[in-house]
Amino acid sequence: MVATKWLGRMALAATIVCSSIGAWAQDAVEKTWYNQEKTAKVKVFKATDGKYYGKIVWLKEPNNAQGKPRTDINNPKKEHQNDALMGLQLLKNFEKDGSNGYSGGTIYDPKNGKTYSCKMTLNGDKLDLRGYVGISLLGRTTTWTLAE
Repeated sequence: MVATKWLGRMALAATIVCSSIGAWAQDAVEKTWYNQEKTAKVKVFKATDGKYYGKIVWLKEPNNAQGKPRTDINNPKKEHQNDALMGLQLLKNFEKDGSNGYSGGTIYDPKNGKTYSCKMTLNGDKLDLRGYVGISLLGRTTTWTLAE
């Protein structure tokens, strides 16, 4: 009986320790970031497919002039133009590429409705995002800052 209680307690302790280790394993990019203009915050997270994504979790101006939630009015797909900007996934399908790089993903710009190939580079409390068409040499870099 005593041995059974002891084994149960040890199993519980092992579960707690393993859960804590999983929390420590969070990647440094998995945080909330201000966009360059500080008009939005984007939460970067690792999905179950092992890739990194980012969605809007805060907007400086969440509502339009009519007081309704802002929508993705510039989306080239008419059926998505009424989708809310809050919660919109901007970053998709990034894979870790070295110690501070992430590549193979895309970034969506709701200002113009275009999606670009993208690579991200983590530099401490800054995240450089290089959006491009074709090759990264022909692109633009924007820098996001840590919001947490």
